[in-house]
Amino acid sequence: MHTIIAYLSLFITVLIVNTSIAQNSETDQNPYEKGMSKALELWNQDKNSEALNVFERIANAEPDKWLPPYYIAKINIIESFTEKDATKLKAKLDKAQDYINDATAISKENPELLVLQAQLFTSWIVFDGQRYGMTYSGKATELYQKALAIAPNNPRVILGNAEWNIGAAKFFGSPVDKYCKDIVNAIALFPSFKPEEKFYPTYGEERAKQVLKQNCN
Repeated sequence: MHTIIAYLSLFITVLIVNTSIAQNSETDQNPYEKGMSKALELWNQDKNSEALNVFERIANAEPDKWLPPYYIAKINIIESFTEKDATKLKAKLDKAQDYINDATAISKENPELLVLQAQLFTSWIVFDGQRYGMTYSGKATELYQKALAIAPNNPRVILGNAEWNIGAAKFFGSPVDKYCKDIVNAIALFPSFKPEEKFYPTYGEERAKQVLKQNCN
């Protein structure tokens, strides 16, 4: 069960951040923008601890911004999928949950945050499917459906939902073909996706192509 459910975590482990947002001239940026650019640059360099430190300083200084807590939660969730120690895993996911709560208080009904919450539930399931599967599987499904209702053309929402469904289908031994069209749709939408604000998530296209290749040949 653990092996099959672990498939659900694959979409978390491959993350490509749009590096162009960190390439603007610093002279054209305010302190918030400079900090975000630096944090994302560090993250692109796989310097997660350094990136988290910057994001956390920004979150403390800019309590009305949802993106710093979003990225703090995102990094902790990504790292949680490779964490085998239960105590360390709980610490990461508890921290991620706190920052998701902070971000949600600032930006309600945000599809990116709904997907992030679903990914956090997925991490618990991957760690211990027997203990957390019944508790969190239905909640994750509901979150994806809610995110799709809010943002039906958001390619990350479509991709996340499709991968969740593919993982579930594989677990139950069902065909995954019917979800391939969703992956194709997500790939088509990535180039035209317009971020709602600076530093808004834009990643996922390469992951979608990988998922299509792995599951839909």
